[in-house]
Amino acid sequence: MPNIYDSAYDLEKAIRNSDEFTRLKQAYDAVMADESAKQMFNNFRNTQMALQEKQMQGEEISEQEVEEAQKVVETVQQHDDISKLMEEEQNLNVVINEVSQIITKPLEELYGSPEEEAQE
Repeated sequence: MPNIYDSAYDLEKAIRNSDEFTRLKQAYDAVMADESAKQMFNNFRNTQMALQEKQMQGEEISEQEVEEAQKVVETVQQHDDISKLMEEEQNLNVVINEVSQIITKPLEELYGSPEEEAQE
């Protein structure tokens, strides 16, 4: 029987060597090499994390905070390198979600999926 942790490390290596990760890393490196893009991206990430933290703590997010976050998103989406980075991140997230579905399949088969329970 294979060691589950060895398999997980093999999966990590496969992700690191995937085309999706390689393209993400190249896009990330391009953003980090451009000082203005790097600043914009860091501002975007800080804004995201601050809002997520407030949500997790059950705090209300003000209308002003939402508007400011939307402005930050609009700004970064207009920057080609950052937009490319976000696109590549999304592509890798699709792969990771698909892998997650595969590795949680035994639990789904054991307990059934929420969709199946809703139909019963």
